[in-house]
Amino acid sequence: MALKLEDADEMIRVCDENGVRLFVVKQNRYNLPVQKLRQALEKGRFGKLVMGTVRVRWTRHQHYYDMDDWRGTWAMDGGVLTNQASHHIDLLEWMMGQPVEVSAQTATRLVDIEVEDTGAVVIKFANGALGIIEATTATRPKDLEGSLSILGAKGTVEIGGFAVNEMKIWGFEDEQEEDQEVMKEFKENPPNVYGFGHKRYLDHVVDCIKNNKKALVDGLEGRKSLELINAIYEAAETGKTIKLRFEPKECKLGMERD
Repeated sequence: MALKLEDADEMIRVCDENGVRLFVVKQNRYNLPVQKLRQALEKGRFGKLVMGTVRVRWTRHQHYYDMDDWRGTWAMDGGVLTNQASHHIDLLEWMMGQPVEVSAQTATRLVDIEVEDTGAVVIKFANGALGIIEATTATRPKDLEGSLSILGAKGTVEIGGFAVNEMKIWGFEDEQEEDQEVMKEFKENPPNVYGFGHKRYLDHVVDCIKNNKKALVDGLEGRKSLELINAIYEAAETGKTIKLRFEPKECKLGMERD
C-alpha cells in the first residue's frame, strides 16, 4: 500500500475522514490451499504454534531491473523483501500473529541495484513462536518456489508451488474425515503468478461494497505487513534486533538517494 509507514497512515486517515473504503491487495490470502490452512488454524488444529516459514526463491535477471528506472530503487520499489516477498510476509503474519521482534541480514548478490536481491529474517511472535523468511530473486536458472509452512504441537501444513498455490503437506494428530481429500481437493496450479487469487480478491471487494461487509484486508490490516517489512530493513541496516512497534530511523524504504 506504500513504502513508508507515514504514507500508509496518511492513506488510512484521509479515507477515514472522507468515508472512503480502503482495500489493500493481498491476493494470496484467497488461494484455496491458504484458505484451508487458515480454517485449520482458526479451528485450533495446530495447537501450540512452533514455527512458521516462508520461502521465496524466484529469478530476476538484470534486464528485469533495467526495464524501468523505478525498479530496484529505495525510493520507488525496495528489494525482494518489499516487492516479491511482501505477500508471503503478509501470509506469515496472518497465520502466526503479532510479531514482537525481528533480526535480519540482506545482500545484493547477482544484480546491480540499490537494494537487496536476497534476505534472511528471524521473527519472534507474541505467542512465543518463531518465524523464518527466506527470500531471493537470485535463484538460477529459473524460479523455484513461493511457499509457506506452519508447524504446531498437533500438526504441520506446507503449501508450495510457484505462488503458494499447491498443498504439499497436510498432517494432524487428530485426523478428520476430510483430511483424506485435502491433498487432492486443494492442489492448484495457476499458469502464472497473476492467477485465480486476484479475481477472488476483486469479487470480495465488490461484495464488501455492495453489502457493506468488513474487508479482509483494509488499511489497518494492510499496514501490519508494511510495519514488519520496515522493521526488517531497520534490523538489516543497524545489525540490531528490532522490537515492534517501532518508528523507522535507518530504514531506507521510500527515501531518495543523497
